[in-house]
Amino acid sequence: MSDTRYCLYARKSSESDERQTMSIDSQIKEMHELAQREKLNIVEVRQESHSAKKSGNRPVFVQLLSDIDKGLFTGILTWAPDRLSRNAGDLGSLVDLMDQGKLHEIKTYSQSFGNNPNEKFLLMILCSQAKLENDNRGINVKRGLKAKCQMGIRPGTAPLGYLNVINNNRISEVVPDPERAWVVKAMFERVAKFGHSGRTIRNWLKEIGFKTRNGKLPALSRIYSTLNNPFYYGEFQYGDEWYKGKHEPLVSKEIWEKVQKQLTVPPKKWHKNKFPFKTLCICGSCGGGVTAEERYKKLKYGGFNKHIYYHCGRSVDYDCDEPYITEEDLIKQLLAHINAGNVSINKGKIAKKLKADIERFHKLRSEVLRQEYLSGNLGEIENSAVKTNDDEMAIDYLKHILKTGSSDDRREALGMIRAKFILRNKELKVA
Repeated sequence: MSDTRYCLYARKSSESDERQTMSIDSQIKEMHELAQREKLNIVEVRQESHSAKKSGNRPVFVQLLSDIDKGLFTGILTWAPDRLSRNAGDLGSLVDLMDQGKLHEIKTYSQSFGNNPNEKFLLMILCSQAKLENDNRGINVKRGLKAKCQMGIRPGTAPLGYLNVINNNRISEVVPDPERAWVVKAMFERVAKFGHSGRTIRNWLKEIGFKTRNGKLPALSRIYSTLNNPFYYGEFQYGDEWYKGKHEPLVSKEIWEKVQKQLTVPPKKWHKNKFPFKTLCICGSCGGGVTAEERYKKLKYGGFNKHIYYHCGRSVDYDCDEPYITEEDLIKQLLAHINAGNVSINKGKIAKKLKADIERFHKLRSEVLRQEYLSGNLGEIENSAVKTNDDEMAIDYLKHILKTGSSDDRREALGMIRAKFILRNKELKVA
């Protein structure tokens, strides 16, 4: 029996470039038979499933080198040289141990490499050839993928709404999924035409029982990635380059661009605009809250007109069709209710605010215009009891604030109106 203490090392990578390599069990079986025929001393069997493309990436192999350095083994028994190394780093470590006299022999199924110049040189050539094959394979794969892209076929799994057509284990075509394509198309249209959010789309998918090819409801992140994917209008990016796909687009580029605008969320500017009449009423169609927004109209001879519109916030019913109403119309209808006596008003609060404003007015005349301070007959306006004429004055003052006051003043004035309103078909009604 040989004096060399062998470690039987078997390896197989799970990567596609080693699919045809003999299995680990088969390697061990063949090398045990070889050891019996040639009476080799196998001290231990070690195996692992790792790629040998990168140096130091295999924990079992790294430990094997360390044990050889310590003198535990003096030989390696393996199926082929490429089982040991496909990179320059690991190859250098093996040759270095041979140069130090710690590794006497590397024996494969068909060859032996002893510690002499010629056999070490041959080992280096065979392992370098394995590295060259790896490098060329990577280049060829990239070249093949680029050629496929130039043909208009996107590599990889088809996105939601499409299916890959496989011929000879390769993607030959990407076609619309007859079961899911219409749903993806509807997703784009709902966002582009109705401004639906990703969460609204997901709720709709849940309602119709939509499932992916894996049998699951799409996650919110996948819905957004789908809506952002240019593949659906006919183009795709692979690496740093863009390609024109030969697949059938599910939406037009115009629809896709509208969706991108809808999905672009502008930064929030808290409290930039104050719309005091948002709390005045609720939507008469769905019972949800009312919100407001500003719109600008460009004038023919320069400048802009600003308009404020109030409408349903659609928090209860996203598809609520309650029409918009301008702030001017809303104020007119509110004043009409006040004039008709349809609402109850906290006259005490109005009197207090009116008194404060009169005092501020007299102080302005005295200090800014440098006139004699005019106290006025302010005592006639009391918080607890207001006379008939003062009632009219208080109500006129309230209407004045609603028409011309600041947002804060209007908000305060609305708090003095004791009534609930609903907005239905552009008409403000007392609830």
